[in-house]
Amino acid sequence: MRFLRLLALSALYCLAAVVLISGLIFVDRALNKPLNVEPNATLLVKSGTSVNGLAADLKKRGWLDNKETLSLYARITGKAPKIRAGEYPIAQGTTIPELVQQLIGGKTIQHGLTIVEGNNFRELRAQLAAHPTLTQTLTASMTDAEVMAAIGQPGQHPEGRFLPETFLFPRGFSDVDLLKRAYADMEKALAAAWQTRDAGLPYASPYEALIMASIVEKETGQAFERPEIAGVFVRRLRKGMKLQTDPTVIYGMGTAYDGNIRRADLRRPTAYNTYTIAAMPPTPIAMPGKAAIDAALHPTDGRSLYFVSRNDGTHVFSATLKQHECNVDVYQRGKNRTCRFD
Repeated sequence: MRFLRLLALSALYCLAAVVLISGLIFVDRALNKPLNVEPNATLLVKSGTSVNGLAADLKKRGWLDNKETLSLYARITGKAPKIRAGEYPIAQGTTIPELVQQLIGGKTIQHGLTIVEGNNFRELRAQLAAHPTLTQTLTASMTDAEVMAAIGQPGQHPEGRFLPETFLFPRGFSDVDLLKRAYADMEKALAAAWQTRDAGLPYASPYEALIMASIVEKETGQAFERPEIAGVFVRRLRKGMKLQTDPTVIYGMGTAYDGNIRRADLRRPTAYNTYTIAAMPPTPIAMPGKAAIDAALHPTDGRSLYFVSRNDGTHVFSATLKQHECNVDVYQRGKNRTCRFD
């Protein structure tokens, strides 16, 4: 009798072992089975999503055969609370443990937007509004002043205040978030550059240097000419000469600019027309990059007070009005002249 009881108990132990081993094999296979993921798949985990909600979503998408395996694994391992919101690239062959680890790591897909050197704030606003990933919180009806208030900079003129760079951000990042980051980066870049400026520059503040940098940015077709162009404008300011730079006229014309500057436009006074004012304009006219800021703060020494385009992105520089007028004849009017540089 005792033998039979031992035999029955042994049979139960064996059955339990078989069930346990079978269960472990089933779980192991379920955990290590690749998800049914399509090529180039992405997964968006919204903030506040529970592990049950995530598992249900993946089951609905056909990635999981059953949702319980993911839920139980994440809970038993204590990883469920560590899953982070974001947009993730999911490779084919990914298993449930690998997926959970990826969602804990938080390495989300990064989207990008490049603020272009020389663009103005109107162009930047259009660029933000057209971006497919940024969360749009600003509206076309908002004034520039309202936009600046929205990013926490009320009363600030927006032009030139945002650093031209490529900004990376996750899905859900807003247009306001990006402007705040670009504004802060410009503040840091300008402050750092100001500390290394040449002595004796005709700027009363970093903001005036930013204004000059924006003019240099718009006048320069070739990067290597930035310091030399800055040098021309700095010498003009020191002598009390008008800057006479077309980009400021264009900026002052606003949306009335149709691609051409006429003589009447050069004579029409605006706050930005440097053919009529003997000073820099009141604000930047575009967003200058770091190289233009550096040029404005480290202009090339020399005697040149004028320059004219060669129509290939470069300029000819001259120290006298006579030389300049000769260069204008040659390069702008197509006259066959020899210009002397004494």
